[in-house]
This record gives sequence, structure tokens and C-alpha cells, in this order.
Amino acid sequence: MNDDAPRTDPVEWAPLLERLTDDEMTVAVAESLTGGRLASRLTDAPGASKVVLGGVVSYATEVKISVLKVPEALVDDHGVISAECAASMAEGIRDLMGSTYGLSTTGVAGPEEQEGEAVGTVFVAVAAGDGTSVVPLSLDGDREHIQERTVDAVLSELAARMNESEAAPDGRGAEDPALR
Repeated sequence: MNDDAPRTDPVEWAPLLERLTDDEMTVAVAESLTGGRLASRLTDAPGASKVVLGGVVSYATEVKISVLKVPEALVDDHGVISAECAASMAEGIRDLMGSTYGLSTTGVAGPEEQEGEAVGTVFVAVAAGDGTSVVPLSLDGDREHIQERTVDAVLSELAARMNESEAAPDGRGAEDPALR
């Protein structure tokens, strides 16, 4: 994919927030290259505390393994800049927080390549009760642009997954009230 590929256009968070609130669904985030930008975007809207449970900025591989439970063998086999790692991060944060949806971002924002992957190589994932989807991206631009486009892409994927699940909802509802 390139920077003009589908599912990377900016997504308005407010309508998604309203849908999540109405359906009593929640989100949690596991971020690497976005360094907290996704959580910031999610919590910018009033009422976000009803659906955003929290997140983990897992810049270090050790945090991905110890906190998000990304298997060390997966990291050894595929690296942290991979679809497999993005999926595992999304599933790990969903399990950790008990959320309906787990969102993750991993990739290379620059200025240098990492794990042999070029700047702009990105993977975003959305985990839900009916499975995990991963979107690979190849983005151009500077570090800030890559990070912002990554946030746009994962929110676009969340919107797509929510549209799919409207026909046959299979995700978890609101988190355990004991966690509040």
C-alpha cells in the first residue's frame, strides 16, 4: 500500500465514540510507533471516558513481550515490525483491559529503518470477539506525518470492523463493571 491507499483517510472520532457508547462497547490501545498519539486522539473528545479503557505505549520490545504478552518466539520469527506482532499486540491489550476492541500500531516512523524495514512500513490491527484484522501500510513523509496517518488508518479499520459487526455483533459488551 502507499500513502493514498484505502482506510488511511482521517476518521472523525466523535461518530465512532457515539456508536461505541450507544452499543456499550469499549476500546483499549497498544501503541508503538505512534507513542501515545492514538490514545490522545481518542481521549480528545468529550465523553471518551465512557468507552476508552486505557492503553500501553510499548516502544520497547520487552514491554510488548512482558505486558502485552506478545510471544517471544513471534518476535524472534517475525520481528516487531510485522503483521503478526500487530495482531498479537491488539489481542494482548484487549485481553489485558477486557475491552470490546483492542487497537494496535507498530512500524517505522523514522528517521532510520528498523529490523531491515523501511521508514513508513507500518501495521495496524483491530482485535474483537470475531477475530483480528491487520492492515499493512507503506507511508511516505516525515515522522509526524507517518504517525498521524497511522492513527487515521487504525481508526478507519475500527470503523470498518464496527460496520461489519452491525450485521452480526459478536464482540464483547462493556467491560466488567468491577474494573471501573
